[in-house]
Amino acid sequence: MGICYNRLWKLMIDRKLKKKDLRERANISTASMAKLANDEYLSLDVLIRVCTALDVEFSDIMEIVPDETSKEEEKL
Repeated sequence: MGICYNRLWKLMIDRKLKKKDLRERANISTASMAKLANDEYLSLDVLIRVCTALDVEFSDIMEIVPDETSKEEEKL
């Protein structure tokens, strides 16, 4: 299983926020922003800061998705 942050990007578009705006509001590093952009795992602390800055829940910014290998196995 993996993490997908597409919901976060959609939310930011709706609110007309740029990545820099989120980084400053949530007080997160550029490395954490890069992890978000690449759908990589982040610490719970960073996710809490993002949710607090945007006044949303975890499910509003992320979802759990099957790994690519799992998707390929399902096709067989």
